[in-house]
Amino acid sequence: MEDIEIARKAKLKNVKEITDKLNIPEEYVELFGKYKAKISLDYLKKMEKNSNIKDGKLILVTAINPTPLGEGKTTASIGLADGLNKIGKKAILALREPSLGPVFGIKGGATGGGYSQVAPMEDINLHFTGDIHAITTANNLLSAMIDNHIFHGNELQIKKVVWKRCVDLNDRALRKVEIGLSGEKNLVSREDGFDITVASEIMAILCLSKDIEDLKRRIGNIIIGYNSQNEPVTCKDLKAEGSLTVILKDAMNPNIVQTIENNPAIIHGGPFANIAHGCNSVVATKLARKLGDYVVTEAGFGADLGAEKFLNIKCRKMGISPDCVVIVATLKALKYHGGATKQECTEQNDVALKRGIHNLKKHLENIKSFGLKPIVAINRFTNDTEKELDILQQELDGIAEYSLLENWVKGGEGAIDLAEKVTKICEKEHTFKNTYELQDSLKIKIEKLAKTIYGADNVEYTEEAEEQIKQIESDKIANNTPICVAKTQYSLSDNPKNLLCDEPFTLHITSAEYKAGAEFVVIKTGKIMTMPGLPKIPAAEKIDLDDYGNIVGIF
Repeated sequence: MEDIEIARKAKLKNVKEITDKLNIPEEYVELFGKYKAKISLDYLKKMEKNSNIKDGKLILVTAINPTPLGEGKTTASIGLADGLNKIGKKAILALREPSLGPVFGIKGGATGGGYSQVAPMEDINLHFTGDIHAITTANNLLSAMIDNHIFHGNELQIKKVVWKRCVDLNDRALRKVEIGLSGEKNLVSREDGFDITVASEIMAILCLSKDIEDLKRRIGNIIIGYNSQNEPVTCKDLKAEGSLTVILKDAMNPNIVQTIENNPAIIHGGPFANIAHGCNSVVATKLARKLGDYVVTEAGFGADLGAEKFLNIKCRKMGISPDCVVIVATLKALKYHGGATKQECTEQNDVALKRGIHNLKKHLENIKSFGLKPIVAINRFTNDTEKELDILQQELDGIAEYSLLENWVKGGEGAIDLAEKVTKICEKEHTFKNTYELQDSLKIKIEKLAKTIYGADNVEYTEEAEEQIKQIESDKIANNTPICVAKTQYSLSDNPKNLLCDEPFTLHITSAEYKAGAEFVVIKTGKIMTMPGLPKIPAAEKIDLDDYGNIVGIF
């Protein structure tokens, strides 16, 4: 049975029942039909003022470097939350919103799978409550105001524009475009480009802002370009921060839905982890911790990307650290990282499995470098053999705890073992430490990350990157800010084909750009693109309406 059919047959509760169970007063709940709602930030403010409300334990779910179709990290997160509720714990999910890019691209959906899903899955995967559309609109309004300002005389003497337009689809043809070609008097043509919306700085800003005031402040600080004196020009200089904030006002409120086992799920914000910071919103995580005793959240792609950014960027911002980290893996992906072909990944291949376990061990080492204790969750497939599972368990003996996940088939029942082990880890003390210090220079931050987390031996910089880093540091505009590295998700290196990473490798830095609104420096590596392309056969070819008007093909 397809995921969409399982989700459609689930007996969902009216979302009002979910919010009532959490004791959220009706005045703070904005309904979007029967199964979706937004929770006002005023309620979070009210709870934060109540010293009697303690924060719940925070569980971060991450993964090894994935195959193109992922490791089932979201499925595992949903299963763990359902499993925690099965053993009598008050647990809440805090996830990211899906992007239309992957939905119509290679993955086809991002709401879990099998009997571990959030619902209504079609709505969440498509327009949901309109948050990502609002971010797209705010981003492009700023673009329109930039070019309008130049058209009407360019009082700010903007010489170079660095702000790009965006759209929430995979469209490689838009990576570089020429605008202003209509021939109107005073219209200045120039080169522009599009990012996918989830890579927009406004997405990062929305996810890192603590409230509306913070949102407006950060938006005002966005650097849109440079003037003739090579000084930064900001969104505030264009007097655009007010209207952008108005567009995003409702999008700042976290969304609440449910799993198909009727447990609460807060889904808000959706930056990619390979080209952005890969975590859901600060306000969603804060709200979930006030509402639940255990909060399960996930960070995109492998621990070298989403988890690293969660720990070095988001946790710094919030002044927190997770109580437990779950690393999800599949035997298929371990064999893939051991050099197996696509076909061999579905067959028993002990040699490839043993070689691929190196990738898992590196991610375990990475999580431990933060002073945290990880647990491995194996997302079990029907063709996994007992022999292969025994090999993995032997390799992990004395290194990390291990749990077999069968929630895709069994729902929360299949994650009870993981849930019980996670609660025990959450009770243990830990001393959290970051990979780099905020006062470190940009190059030191990059090199600490490259060598500690990726396992690189050297770091090389293009001339452009060298110049950009020099300019950022000489302007002292990015002192004491974290870095957000854009890197392929498929490898610990910046080469997506270097799956083994068993030979010394160099990390190649191609550019650096300070995002003053997000308050971090984006470091691009290798050939990473902030606008993905569609695969040869995109998921969009299979998505349709059936004869009864039901959506089919989202999986």
